[in-house]
Amino acid sequence: MTKWRPDPSQLRRPAYLSLAEQIASAITDGKLYDGAQLPPHRKLADDLHLSVQTVSRAYEELSRRGLISGEIGRGSFVQTRPREPEPPYLPERLGELIDLSILKPVCEQIHLEKMRQAFGWLSENLPSSSALSFRPNMVFPRHRIVATEWLARCGLEVSPLNISVTNGATSGMTVALMSVAPPGSTVATEAISHHTLVPLSTYLGLHLEGIAIDEEGMIPEALDEACRTGPIRAIFLQPSVINPMAALMSAKRRQALASVAAKHDIAIIENDILGPMVEDRAPPMAAFAPERTLYVTSFTKITVPGLRIGYLTAPDRYVAAVANRHLVSNWMATPAMAEIATRWVSDGTAMELVNWQRRALSSRHAIAAEMLTGLTYRSHPQSLHVWLPLSGNHTEDGFVSQARLHGVAIAPGKSFRTGDQGWTPAVRISLGSTTESELRTGLGIVASLAQGNPEELLLAI
Repeated sequence: MTKWRPDPSQLRRPAYLSLAEQIASAITDGKLYDGAQLPPHRKLADDLHLSVQTVSRAYEELSRRGLISGEIGRGSFVQTRPREPEPPYLPERLGELIDLSILKPVCEQIHLEKMRQAFGWLSENLPSSSALSFRPNMVFPRHRIVATEWLARCGLEVSPLNISVTNGATSGMTVALMSVAPPGSTVATEAISHHTLVPLSTYLGLHLEGIAIDEEGMIPEALDEACRTGPIRAIFLQPSVINPMAALMSAKRRQALASVAAKHDIAIIENDILGPMVEDRAPPMAAFAPERTLYVTSFTKITVPGLRIGYLTAPDRYVAAVANRHLVSNWMATPAMAEIATRWVSDGTAMELVNWQRRALSSRHAIAAEMLTGLTYRSHPQSLHVWLPLSGNHTEDGFVSQARLHGVAIAPGKSFRTGDQGWTPAVRISLGSTTESELRTGLGIVASLAQGNPEELLLAI
């Protein structure tokens, strides 16, 4: 049993969170080593003049952060060795909790009806190749031709031969990384980037280097310096609003980054899953550097979440690699979903839903502007979220836990962090994941917490 004990004079309201913070700091400072056993709940409660329930909640919070583990019949132990990262969102919605943690589009009855109609049409029109063929080249030639129409709306002119149909953006990202960066190589990305990129790079054996950013995204000079001091194989970018800070990169910045990539002959992976929904944007990075950019887009975040289908475009030099990696990791996209996407692009349904989403987000951003008055945050009229930096003594884990205590789930900024340059604690708040009424209530709670002090002094509870 460890000799270190929390200081009761430092406990603040809510006591469970203050206790958890003390223990977490002791672990970080090395006062509690990996494998050290924590006192039993009742013993620590008696020592600190707290209730057993308060200590239990503190231990639960530490377990959620991955700092301790409990073993039935043995007790609770410090756990500092690396473990699988937790997603920034709730794996499932719990009770009456207002879930603003998961990034999703606004969805109403129209989306369910559109999908039901699509499956009804599919039941009468499913091609035999989509049901019976194992060969992607037998299934998707027509879909790739229609995909060029959608990609033109995204700002790209590309041959059908350079397009792969994927099961959404995650599949496209994985295949793109596997195609341009062999295990052991380094991929550069924004210092605040896609939350799945960190674990994905680990699984693929890649080193991820976070590059300094400003209000537009990655800084070209910082990328150039990283390329000169180390062997960067590729860069991963999210230049059009979908990035955590909802930044929209200018054409000038895109051209500058394309020039750095050309100078060092490195590949670019561009994640552009909002596609044509973002108004008045510059052309994609793939338009500035078509010879080296693998471009990923999808329908999930801008039409219906269940339409898990997307496109990955690749320059000639990477087409064969993309085809091979896609075969071994996915074999091919789900034909039925590809049929629906192709029909929706052709008959205008996809753009109808994109325009609907744009209008719905306008209403959500108006609510955010009202409820977050007085707070500095980042957003874009077509972003699915806002990025709220934390001021004062707020910590990310503490703030997320307090919000959860008040019935609101939000995403900690650390889930998107890939570098230390200019880091400021922050949280990401989804605008489309619930009803307007719940959004208003949830944002009100977040604003109240952000504008207040983290704790009030509490000696006992």
